[in-house]
Amino acid sequence: MIILSEAILRNQVIQKAWEDPSFKQKLLSDPKAALKEALGINLPDHITLKTVEEGSNEFYLVIPPSPSSGILKTDVTTLGSW
Repeated sequence: MIILSEAILRNQVIQKAWEDPSFKQKLLSDPKAALKEALGINLPDHITLKTVEEGSNEFYLVIPPSPSSGILKTDVTTLGSW
């Protein structure tokens, strides 16, 4: 089993979206299915995945759960654990 870091995976997905318009459209409309079809990555039902496209004058800031919430990013650090 190959375990990819989050940064490597993110870069691969972005690169593929830039190069493949049909993948990009699928990624925007049904991101879980796009990842499964293109990269063989299965995400469990309890994980929600949202994809947005930034414009040239937009920037999205994602605020992760607070450490006090009990949900830590380290709980899903590798794809192998999903």
